[in-house]
Amino acid sequence: MSEERFEVQREIAAQPAEIFALLCSPAGHVAIDSSGMLQSAEGELVTAVGDEFVVHMDRESLNDFPMGKYDVTVIITAFEQGSHIEWTISGTIQPPIEHRYGYRLAPSEIGTLVTSYYDWSQIAQPYREAGIFPIIPEAGLRATLGILARTVENR
Repeated sequence: MSEERFEVQREIAAQPAEIFALLCSPAGHVAIDSSGMLQSAEGELVTAVGDEFVVHMDRESLNDFPMGKYDVTVIITAFEQGSHIEWTISGTIQPPIEHRYGYRLAPSEIGTLVTSYYDWSQIAQPYREAGIFPIIPEAGLRATLGILARTVENR
C-alpha cells in the first residue's frame, strides 16, 4: 500500500449480496464501526453515486481532538451493485477533507473476500500539513472487518 492508503482483506462466511446490503444501510455503518465514533445514522439505503446519509459522530471515542459530538454527511463516490461501495464525508470541517473509505467484495469459496480501504491521497495540502492522517489506523479497518464478519455470520 502507499503511504496514503490502507487496504486490508478478510474472508467472510456470508454471500456478497448480504454483506453489500449491510454496507448500503446507514445503520449498517454504525453497527460495524470499530472506532466507536459512529453513534447513529439517518437516511435511506444507498443505491447510487451521489446518494447521501447523515451519521451522528462522537470524536471523544478517539480522544484526539476536542470535537465532541457532531454530524457528518456521507456521500457515496463509487457504487457497483454487489461489489464496490466508496464514500467521503462532509461536515464540521470545511472545505471537505476528501478522504475516502470503501469496500470491494468478491465471491470466494467460503462466501466473500472483503477488501476494506481508507485513502487519504486526495486531501488538500493544509490537511496534509496538519499531520493528523491517517485518522483511522490500519488496525481499525481490520477490527471493523472482524465486526462485519461477526454481524453477518451470526444472523
